[in-house]
Parts: sequence; structure tokens; C-alpha cells
Amino acid sequence: MTEHPKIAIRNLYKIFGSDPEAMVPKVKEGMGKAELLKEHSHVLGLQDINVDMRRGEITVIMGLSGSGKSTLIRHLNGLIKPTAGQILLDGTDVAGLTGAPLRELRRFRMSMVFQNFALMPHMRVQQNVEMAQRARGDSEADARRNALKWLERLGLKGFESYYPQQLSGGMQQRVGIARALASNSDVMLMDEAFSALDPLIRTDMQNLLLELQKELDKTIVFITHDLDESLKIADHLVILKDGVVVQQGEPQDIILNPADNYIQKFVNDINLARVLRAESAMIPGIVTNSGTDGKVDADDNLEHLIARSQGDVTRSFLVMKDGVPVGVVKMADVFKALVPRGARREQPGEIPRRDQHDQQQQEHAL
Repeated sequence: MTEHPKIAIRNLYKIFGSDPEAMVPKVKEGMGKAELLKEHSHVLGLQDINVDMRRGEITVIMGLSGSGKSTLIRHLNGLIKPTAGQILLDGTDVAGLTGAPLRELRRFRMSMVFQNFALMPHMRVQQNVEMAQRARGDSEADARRNALKWLERLGLKGFESYYPQQLSGGMQQRVGIARALASNSDVMLMDEAFSALDPLIRTDMQNLLLELQKELDKTIVFITHDLDESLKIADHLVILKDGVVVQQGEPQDIILNPADNYIQKFVNDINLARVLRAESAMIPGIVTNSGTDGKVDADDNLEHLIARSQGDVTRSFLVMKDGVPVGVVKMADVFKALVPRGARREQPGEIPRRDQHDQQQQEHAL
């Protein structure tokens, strides 16, 4: 049985203006963002968004400024109400929650980490981390014990009595993450959480998030405008443009199969060898290590494989995932994967790559 998504967004529209509900039919009939603004003085924020966010995964919403990514995440915890559509949390529509049910959602089910840290400047570090628990009525002892646990886990032991302004930007963001984790919520929302940090600190924070996620298995929704950051942390990547989902899916698949020229422009600017993984270039199936030149991990990037092979196109490696062989990666396929998509040409009579892999997988299984 397929597991239901933790969060399911269905047919979500957000239109800003004096009569947004009346504009929904016009948008559904094909009226675009510019036309809606010019003729009706309404702004189209989100258009027919459909996204599944699975429990235990990091869903990254990526887009340039004005794409609607921050508008989207603010719908999840009720900071913005949709014009039309549903936001299902464990099957329950939270889009219309108000009053006590909405407060319960924010206190118990969702926590949020902001770009500008959003710490209380008059409170000490420990008090900031205790906020969520104290607000929902947990005992002082429980809140203190939990806060100290997370401060130590995030490398902030000894800074409990400091004020936020006495800390560096990276340390302040660690406090914000500790506060979100201390709430023990099902879902953690992160809106451009690392964008204000210096590059080295930002990399450290990304690594910390991935390390914590392995332990906690939370459902995380992460907003960013940075493709490299998206590719590093995303299990599921959603790319927005002008309030519309242009493409979504597993990051490796988006890199290898961009939906249009807009996505292609993003892909052209990245180092494919550094972001593509062995799993994305391998031939999957039931395999043995016979005839291969060693083992690699499914998550090893192609840069690592090229170094292992010393550039020898004739070599191949057994691909391992969680200690189990899942396929074979041929260095010839690795180098093909690094050829820009626009430069690739199918040879006459050649089986298209996806069909070729399917055929080889069937052969291995026989």
C-alpha cells in the first residue's frame, strides 16, 4: 500500500486583491498574471499548485524572487489563507483553520525557522529555545531540560545565558533551529533559513541539517532560491516560476531531464560531476560484482567515480546502497551523463537511454 503524504497540496490558488474569489474562474480559463493585473488589478500569487510532501523527507521549494515560494510555505501554517484549494495535513484540511485549532497547529504540529532568525532580543538564548514549550503550557523543568539538550546538540553549550546580539549569525541560526526542534513538531518549515549566512557557515548549516535529519526523520519544507543548496538537501524538489510549478521530482531526474528551457538554464550553471550521483547513471537490476572494478556508494557523486576510475572509460563499478548491490555503473555512461543535454544526439537505431536501461534491467533479472 502506498503511504499517504504527510502534506498534500491540492489545486491551490492564491490571488491578492479586492475580490480574489471572483478571479479564480478567469485564471482557470487561461488569464495570465500580467493580464490579471492589468485588467482587474489583482495579483496572481499561486496557480493550481499540486504537491505531495512525504513524511521523513526534505521537500525543497525553489524559485527566483517573486516566484511564490514564500507565499506557498506561509499557507502551510495558516499565515496566509488560500483563495481556493486544499492543504491536507495527515488527511485533514488545515486551510480553513482559525482560533484554537490554528493555534494548536502552530504550537504542536509545525515549527518555523526564518531567514532573519526571528529571535527575541530581550530573551537569553535558553529562553528563546524554551519559547514553544512554555507557550503551550509545558512545565518549566521539561522546557529547560529539552532546551539544554538541543543547545548542546547544536554546539551551543555554554551560551545559554547570552543574548542573541552577542552571537554570530551562524550561532543565531543554530538557536532558531534548536527552538524549532525543541517544539517536537511533526513538520519543520524553513523559509530561506540559510540565505543570510556567509558561504562557509551556510555549508556548515546545510551539513548540520542533513545530519539531524538522519536522526530525526522529520518532514521538512525548505524554501530557497539557490539551486546548489536545493540539490544538496532535497529529497523532492519543486521549482516555481510566477506562481506555477514548472517541474517537480527527484533532483537527479530534474537535472538529467529538464522540463523546459527555464529549467535548462538552471542546470547549465551547475557542475554536473559534483551533483549527479552514481545511482543516477547506473544500470539498475540484480547484479554481482563479477567483472567490475570495485564498489561505490549510490550517493557518491560522479566526480568521485571519475577519480576512482582514473578517467578510464572502460571501467565499471558495483553500486551499493545500504550495504546491498543495486546496480552497475559504467564509466562510459558516467561521461555521457556529463554531456550537456542540448549536445546529446541519439545515434540511428540506438535505443533511447531510459528504454535501454529498462531493457538491461530486465536482462539482469532473468
